[in-house]
Amino acid sequence: MAAVQSARIKKRIHPLSLFLRALVIAAAVMTIGVLLFLIAYILIRGIPNLKPELFAWQYSTENVSMLPALINTVIMTVLTLLFAIPVGVAAAIYLVEYAKRGNRLVSAVRLTTETLAGIPSIVYGLFGFLFFFMKLDWGYSMLGGSLTLAIMILPLIMRTTEEALLAVPDAYREGSFGLGAGRLRTVFSIILPSAMPGILAGVILGIGRIVGETAALIYPAGTAAVVPSSLMESGRTLAVHMYALTSEGLYMEESYATAVVLLLLVVGLNALSAFAARRLTRRRG
Repeated sequence: MAAVQSARIKKRIHPLSLFLRALVIAAAVMTIGVLLFLIAYILIRGIPNLKPELFAWQYSTENVSMLPALINTVIMTVLTLLFAIPVGVAAAIYLVEYAKRGNRLVSAVRLTTETLAGIPSIVYGLFGFLFFFMKLDWGYSMLGGSLTLAIMILPLIMRTTEEALLAVPDAYREGSFGLGAGRLRTVFSIILPSAMPGILAGVILGIGRIVGETAALIYPAGTAAVVPSSLMESGRTLAVHMYALTSEGLYMEESYATAVVLLLLVVGLNALSAFAARRLTRRRG
């Protein structure tokens, strides 16, 4: 009897539901297919061109080494996160935990954040050039580039942190206040640990944007193919290095090899961040 009722229910499925289900499945398959195609294309074209001279300490037109750019990418990522994470997380904590709900300031900040998130990266690059390069007279510098990237990913970290904090149940706050804990201790001992997986998800997205960014770095940071001795000197990241090689048109094979290393770096950083998020989730569980 149950089998007959189940068969009747299946027959009553609306054609529109079947169409939407097929559309969702097709979109998922297409997305996965495009991703696999890009990865396969980069690996097939790039792996045969990986050579030991590409990892020489100093760059020259003969070896076209990417090692300085790789080191600069790590430096730029760490610097940018050091600037963006404290400001973004602190701003999100204020909006969620301290500002009154329905406050006009909160609405204005959220509107501004969403607007900044939609600005093209080239605009951030021009801002970094006009402010850090010309106004502050820093010249091409790693510091100017990292600050530009920090401003660019700040809306992303703020929004993801805010959503993660809002997802924490109010019962956690009420229980902490009921035990006599203050607001500051509640935030750092209860709220932030519970929201940490969501915050790290935003950090992962920010890392991906930092590592793959070119337009926002060319103007404030320059394209010097060296490891700078100080943060006030110019240096190129892997993405800028690949862009420079491709635009010159003389080192296409080395450009594909750089794309492989860039892909592995992004995957490695994302995997490391995801692993840290899982460990934090298990500890909280």
